[in-house]
Amino acid sequence: MNYFELYSLPVSFHPDQNVVKQQFYALSKKYHPDFYINESLEKQEEVLELSTLNNKAFQVLKSPQKVLQYVLELKGVISEGENYTLPQSFLMDMMDVNEAIMDLQFDPNPDKQKEVQTNLNRIEEALMRDLEHSTMAFDNLSEENQQIHLDKIKDIYYRNKYIQRIKASLAKL
Repeated sequence: MNYFELYSLPVSFHPDQNVVKQQFYALSKKYHPDFYINESLEKQEEVLELSTLNNKAFQVLKSPQKVLQYVLELKGVISEGENYTLPQSFLMDMMDVNEAIMDLQFDPNPDKQKEVQTNLNRIEEALMRDLEHSTMAFDNLSEENQQIHLDKIKDIYYRNKYIQRIKASLAKL
């Protein structure tokens, strides 16, 4: 059972947060281990598993970044350890940013660092706008037409992961 099924929600990059909270609280009550203390050990283990599943589902479905990864994994678009190849044009742009960060490591310059940070923020904002557009479009399409958007969303997901790594290395300066 996936998290969307557990909460009786359609698979979506934008699950209704009110329903997520309602389902979490309802299932938390229903599967609270203290209510099953007099049941068989087998039943107690089953309830504990359902309680754990509920907690994991809530942690994922309340976080847009975790929902993004979860839906892509659920749809079989990404897998752990996958070696996704980013587009050459993106990598060329990032090479310029990486070179600027290397220069900053050897020759710290607050103005240059701020300029690099501003550039990264601009790239990230554009990616997030594109992601929002693509995920909203996905949520409104039939299953047959969703695959086209999944490939684009996957690309944005990996670009954003790359940007986050660069931002982390910039933050260490």
